[in-house]
Amino acid sequence: MNIIDETDDEIFAKANSMWREMIIHSNDGNYSEFVKHFAPSLMLGLNEVEVGRQFSTSELTRSLSEDFDQLGIIRRGEHVTVLFKQRSSKREGEWLGRLVLGYNEGEIKVFGASIF
Repeated sequence: MNIIDETDDEIFAKANSMWREMIIHSNDGNYSEFVKHFAPSLMLGLNEVEVGRQFSTSELTRSLSEDFDQLGIIRRGEHVTVLFKQRSSKREGEWLGRLVLGYNEGEIKVFGASIF
């Protein structure tokens, strides 16, 4: 199964749900729930101390608004990158959110996630 073969609507439905869930857990500072959909390869590359520091010290990662817009999908290889316009409930402006999705052992997993 390859996620790039799915329609935009199918991808957006899954991505929006995962993104919204990640926003909730990021705002709560709940690291274990935040990473629950991460692919094993992503988990191996994470520095848990650094991620924990970001959760505790970054105003942005603790104030993400559930008011976001999907911008588009980029298909490449066995992954899709879904782009979002993300807002904060405490900081003015907009950020670019990026969620990389693909299949791992038959399940859709997060292979990358960031806010710029």
